[in-house]
Formats: sequence, C-alpha cells, structure tokens
Amino acid sequence: MLSIPIKVKELTNKTEEQSFDVRKLQVTGGSTYILSLPKKWVIQNQLKKGSSIKLNQEDGGVLSIFPSDSLKAQKTDEVFIKVLAGDNPDTVIRKIVSAYLVGYNMIHIHVEKQQQLSSKHRDKIRNFARQLLVGTEILTDTPAELTLQVLLSYPELSIQSALRRMCIITSSMHRDAITSLRNRDKQLAQSVIDTDDEVDRFNLYVIRQLKLAIENPRIIKEIGLTKARDCLGYRVVTKSVERTADHAVNIAENVLLLEEPVDKTSLKYVEEMSNLAISMFETAAESLFRLDFDLAESVIQKMKNVTALMEEVVLSSRKTPSEETTRLRLMVESLKRTAEYASDIAEIVLNLTVESVLT
Repeated sequence: MLSIPIKVKELTNKTEEQSFDVRKLQVTGGSTYILSLPKKWVIQNQLKKGSSIKLNQEDGGVLSIFPSDSLKAQKTDEVFIKVLAGDNPDTVIRKIVSAYLVGYNMIHIHVEKQQQLSSKHRDKIRNFARQLLVGTEILTDTPAELTLQVLLSYPELSIQSALRRMCIITSSMHRDAITSLRNRDKQLAQSVIDTDDEVDRFNLYVIRQLKLAIENPRIIKEIGLTKARDCLGYRVVTKSVERTADHAVNIAENVLLLEEPVDKTSLKYVEEMSNLAISMFETAAESLFRLDFDLAESVIQKMKNVTALMEEVVLSSRKTPSEETTRLRLMVESLKRTAEYASDIAEIVLNLTVESVLT
C-alpha cells in the first residue's frame, strides 16, 4: 500500500493550494491536534475505526502516513515475460534483469501454449538466476515456464553490507591480478575473471534496493541509508565499485595473453602503482562506511602520485617487446582507472558529509 504525503506548511499562492488536498487542523482536549483523512484513501486501504496508522517525518517538512501493516508488505507484483523460440537468450536475460531491478518479486518466464522453452533458454536463465540475482529462487521449472521469486527482503541485507562485500571482493581481485602478473600464474588470473560474477550480483541487488527506496522513500532507513538524497550518491558509488572490479578482470585477461615475463623494473613500478591504487580504493570505501570527510579528502590528494608512477611505468616499458608493452600499458591504464574510481567515490563522500565540516 502506498503512503500519502501531506505537506504541512504555509501556502503562498493559488497554484500551490490547488495542488494539495488542503485540510485544517483541529484541536481537541486543549493540546491534541487532529487532521481528518480523505475518505477515498481510508476505503482504498480498507481501514476502519480503531485501525492503526503510522506516521513518518521526512525531509522537507513532509509527513507520510500509512497503515501499520504496510511496512511488512513488499512489492508483490508479478510480471510475465513471454519467450519465443527464436529469441536470443541474452535478450531474455536483460528483460529478467530489468524486472528484478524495478522491484518485481515474482518473475514468470513462459512460452505460448503447446510450445516449450529450449534447453538453451532454460539453462541460461537458471544459471543466471543462481549466480547473479541475490535472494532469488526458482519456484517453477517446467518445459513451458520458469518462475523466479525474490525471497530476500531489504532489512535482511542492508545496502552498506552488500556494498562492503562488493568492495572486499573487488580489492581481493585486484591484488590477485597483480600477483598473477608477478608469478605468471594463469590459473589465478582466471580465478579473478570468474570472481567478477560475485561483484555483479551484489551490484544488481544494491541497484534494486535503491530503486525501491526512490519509489517508496519510507524504506530508506530500512535499507541502511539516512536521507533520500543518499540514493543518488550510493548509485554512483556502486557503479564505481563494479567498474573497478571490471578493471581487475582487464588486468587478469592481459596476464593470460602475456607470452613473456615483464621486466623487473617495469614490474616494480606496476606493483607500486597497484599498491597505491588499491590503497586509495580501500580508503575511499572506508571513508564512505565511516562517513569521514577528511579520510575521503586524503584519497583525492593522492591522484598526483598515481600519475607520476604511471609515467615511470611507461618510460620503463619501452625496453620490452612491442606486443608485451601494449599489454603492460593496458594493465597500467586499468590501475589508473581504479585510482580514478576511488577518487570518484571519495568525492561522493565529500558531498554526503560536507555539512559536518561547515561552520
């Protein structure tokens, strides 16, 4: 059930007055203020005398009211995705992702009567749901239909918890990618590539929660945030973390393609640059979880050091064969992008915490 926001403030013109259902406050008992509710809303929410009502004071002088049991109810709308025999499985997957992100809890993937889902469709959907959709289970698996249900509710896994897990995995991926470069360990490099799915699944979960919060502001605190405006900042952060993980994958993929070891001088600079970039990323993440303005500022100050190290790597890499030089520079570019994404996260933290340093 949807809440009806009631703005309590002085109306300044006729246009504003006409946009609201204006009601006057009444006083009873000398100290209790009473406001009547629209009859249509009461009937719509099946309320009666004695029904419990909950109030929530939000930013901007907005007072939301809703039935007491509505917080327990999540969006339960079902969506049906029709699949044709010639449909590309990736197209079907994208439709499922869109339905998941906008908040549907029951997703039916079906075909027309007397037809069947191909084994290719079914395998890809099953694997995708199990690997990338947090809290999703397969309820129905028949030749004609697959039904996915999202069982995990927002209080069970907060945005901070999911995002912290993303950051830990991403940092580990980068360290393993550089270790695989140093030791020429292609098995470890492949492991980095495979781990990217873990980051992607938490990324989709965070986006889903943020979309639900934007649609229904009263759950903002339930998902671990404090204000509605935090949603935009966290959306940028989760995208930055996801892209940082992608650059760890880029490094690992280039390790797999290297045919000759990197010379010791170039490797030394790459490792220094990697340590700095990963340190910046981890510090930026910590500044977010602690909402620490000064810690975030320290991350941004380190960008000039990243640029200097990158120049050293480029100079030293001229001694290596041309193809190996290309691979090395691509890895260095990914490290630079990692540092830049760390700086982006830090800037979001500055925006979220700037009021704490203003006088």
